[in-house]
Amino acid sequence: MSEHMKKVNPDARQPRRGGKRLAGKEPHHAPDTARAETTGSAPTAVKPLIPEWEETPAPQAGHGEKRRRRNMREAVRSWQESEGEISPVVTGCQALAEKAKETRRHWRRLVRERRAKRFPESERLPVQLLLLAWGMLPTLGSLLGERVRTRRKQRGERVSALRAKLGRWRIHPLALLGGGCVAAAIGLFFSSYTFGTTVLYDGEVVAAVGSQSTAEEAAAQLETVTSRTLGEQYTIDASRIQYTSGLLRRQDVVDETTLEEDLSQEIGLVTQAYSLYVDGELVGATPYEGALDELLAQLQSSTADENTISCEFAEDVEIKHEYVPTEKVMNLGYLAELLYSTKTAEVTYTVKAGDTWSEIAEDHDMTSKELLEMNPGYDIDKIQIGEVLTLSEAVPYLTVTVKQREYYVEDVMYDIEYTDTAYLYKGDYKVVSAGEYGAADVVANVTYVNGVETERTILSSVTLKEPVTEQRLQGTKERPTWYPTGTFRWPISGRITSYFGGRYIFGSYSYHSGIDISASYGAAVCAADGGTVTYAGYRGSYGNLVVITHDNGTQTYYGHNSSLTVSVGDKVYKGQQIARAGSTGRSTGVHCHFEIRVNGTSVNPLSYLP
Repeated sequence: MSEHMKKVNPDARQPRRGGKRLAGKEPHHAPDTARAETTGSAPTAVKPLIPEWEETPAPQAGHGEKRRRRNMREAVRSWQESEGEISPVVTGCQALAEKAKETRRHWRRLVRERRAKRFPESERLPVQLLLLAWGMLPTLGSLLGERVRTRRKQRGERVSALRAKLGRWRIHPLALLGGGCVAAAIGLFFSSYTFGTTVLYDGEVVAAVGSQSTAEEAAAQLETVTSRTLGEQYTIDASRIQYTSGLLRRQDVVDETTLEEDLSQEIGLVTQAYSLYVDGELVGATPYEGALDELLAQLQSSTADENTISCEFAEDVEIKHEYVPTEKVMNLGYLAELLYSTKTAEVTYTVKAGDTWSEIAEDHDMTSKELLEMNPGYDIDKIQIGEVLTLSEAVPYLTVTVKQREYYVEDVMYDIEYTDTAYLYKGDYKVVSAGEYGAADVVANVTYVNGVETERTILSSVTLKEPVTEQRLQGTKERPTWYPTGTFRWPISGRITSYFGGRYIFGSYSYHSGIDISASYGAAVCAADGGTVTYAGYRGSYGNLVVITHDNGTQTYYGHNSSLTVSVGDKVYKGQQIARAGSTGRSTGVHCHFEIRVNGTSVNPLSYLP
């Protein structure tokens, strides 16, 4: 059987126990096994599938991989040449090894494909160049280090040569000491002296600067400042300025700004000072720094005490350091006196009911003529309520607004209770039991403007004593029609042609004791309030006159009437006709002269009329 097998398949080998484990590819075909099956002879040992290495090209690999494959091929050839059969275990191990290698190649191919997709070949060149450059860095570093070491060596050689050369020379210590002293003397000299230019004005030394160009720039700047300050063009006379150059002490040399200030002092037209402005208006100036701040602080503290919350100026106060005309610089005491004094300023005044031209002028320390000069075109006898007049008034340079916290006890007003009684006329009352004021402890913030209270805010009020209510009887009895009401009405309708007080009439200044109301001839003149007629007839400049006496010493006069409709002793009620308007007596036209007297003294009727 063995011989037959040898004849049929001379390459067959007996299996060996414990044969070598070979790894390789699975064979693509088995020609020997096929021949055995076609002969139909007895089964013989089947030759294992041996990979044909030459038919399948191996992938590119490193030297280690090539060496391993070469060793495996040699092992397979040696097995083929040897006798015997291969163990099934060896054949199974070969298959497993080939399967593992195939799987590894498959995964390597997948990885290469994944990398190729993630990083395409078109983008590999920059990376390759970068890697090339990175690989060249050590070479470049070594070249650079070598160059540095070469230069250091050359420098060391030059220093050594210089030291050797200097070593031949012998310097005497005294020469070395003398040279040091000379160098020190030169340094000391130039640290104390420098080259510069001395500026002279009219032969007098002004200052020293570093160069003539610096001095000329300072002079040009001073011309600009002087022109702006004086409000006119100014040019420094060049013939009065001289320049000398030479060695100067460094401590005597000044900068351009200092030269400008010194030159302005020498010329005397403008000077640098601290100026005080109030609402944009220059009040005065002083050359002393901080003097104006101290003066303003003293002005504020003079109106303040321990209860002062704030003290401010109502005006816009500003201090500037600038060039000013020399005449604006004043003594600090005079400036303080000026700030504490007043100045004349124009103010406005609105005419109120009862005002007369003379009273307005007197209240503002003016004469009627001065008031008329400031308000030209006005008729002093025909001023109207609501008209705005311009007045001259003394006002302080600075308005000090002080806000203080005040603590005081204030009276609390009592209430009044009325009880009706038929024993008194309507409008009359009688006190049965007098009321008493209460008391309250008050805390308030009070604002004063130049010492005059302008605002008061109550913060708290604690009652110390309750007020006592006053009890009164008020009348319900009907008052006679002629009984005075205590109030007045207009005696006639018309325009006021002449006011109470001083006036010019018939070419001379005179005092007018009432008001004149224009009217048409024969118009009804009515009683201003109820009362008793105490005069009815003709009286000098009054012409036809009616006098009515009221309560509490009050009388009303109605003059220049054309005729009278009442007689002495008549009781007249408020609004009753007492005469007809005319122009009798000292009169320039039809009107009613109306006059109110209290205890025999004339008062302004406009203060009593509605």
